[in-house]
Amino acid sequence: MLDGQPLAVFQPFIDTATGKIAGVEALARLRDAEGQLHSAGPLFSDPKTPPAALRRLDRQVREQALKRFHTAPADWFMSLNISPRWIGRLRPEQPLPSLKQLERSGIDPARIVFEITELGGASQRLPGVVARYREAGVRIAIDDFGAGYSQLDRVLALQPDILKLDMRLFQEAARGGPSCEVVKALAQMAEKTGCWIIAEGVETEAELDFALECGARYVQGYLFAKPELNFFHGNAFVSRYAQLRDRYVQHKLAGRVRLKTLRQQVGELMDRLKNGVENGVTSNNLPQPDAYPWLLRVYQCDRHGTQLTPNLERHERTWRADSRYLGHNWSWRPYFYQLLSEDWEDHRLILSSTYRDASTNQYCLTAGQFLDEGRLLLVDIDAAGL
Repeated sequence: MLDGQPLAVFQPFIDTATGKIAGVEALARLRDAEGQLHSAGPLFSDPKTPPAALRRLDRQVREQALKRFHTAPADWFMSLNISPRWIGRLRPEQPLPSLKQLERSGIDPARIVFEITELGGASQRLPGVVARYREAGVRIAIDDFGAGYSQLDRVLALQPDILKLDMRLFQEAARGGPSCEVVKALAQMAEKTGCWIIAEGVETEAELDFALECGARYVQGYLFAKPELNFFHGNAFVSRYAQLRDRYVQHKLAGRVRLKTLRQQVGELMDRLKNGVENGVTSNNLPQPDAYPWLLRVYQCDRHGTQLTPNLERHERTWRADSRYLGHNWSWRPYFYQLLSEDWEDHRLILSSTYRDASTNQYCLTAGQFLDEGRLLLVDIDAAGL
């Protein structure tokens, strides 16, 4: 037996293009004898909970949610969780209980998203069941994307309309570090497969910034609203979201200003370095490196990307030569593509996009400028300060 009265509560999805509520996720709660609401989530992950009781709870909450959704604005969608563990218990061609509920409700299937959760693992029947959902007109989302090794296989098999980033992974990534690049890569993959991204668990302004950085179509989390029994007004968060979005944009614009300043400083350094090159590069005729705190190293390559000179690296107030990379070819690196696309006769400064350095594993930019001798003068820049 489950201790409490099953209830459906709703947490809004905020449209990042408008700040309006675009829809809601229906979530299960239990109301205890004192009237307090508790998440039913732990029951679904507890092996001691009787499966029959869980199925009954699941369907009761879904029935409530569909009934309540008639009072929501007509342009909203509603997301309902579907666990693969139930699908594995169905007989082949058995009518799908969720679709029968939806049909009885009279809700337009186009307004419904079925969220496939990770609970219960993959099911061989899942692609066929998802195809039947699609035939009925509903959209498909994969929940907790990035949380398990089966997720990529599931994306290929189900071809979902929406991917919800795993909340723990997303929140960790928003703090920086390697997981940041993993989540960005997942978001790029979603974009290339035509999926919309939902970032859930957005609780801080930094997490909202990261969601926007990842191109999230919708955001969901306590920064805007906790799950509630009643629907919010569609414009409830427009003003707050606009302030947060504008702050994010101003932050990004400030970054562009810093990049413009950096480009000017790199241009001045390049001019001084070229003079040193013309006179034969030595530590005596190069500028003092401590004047450029973002400077990592200086070196030259031929037009095919092969390194011709040792690295001259900033070491406190002096230069230090490192010959380990003489003869290495860097033509495959992302920055070299950008440089090689430029006109060899045009000696203007080229600044690459940010990338991870192959040797030091740190984030860098590379500035390059062609020399009259057909060589390329390169400066690696520490991107952390940007």
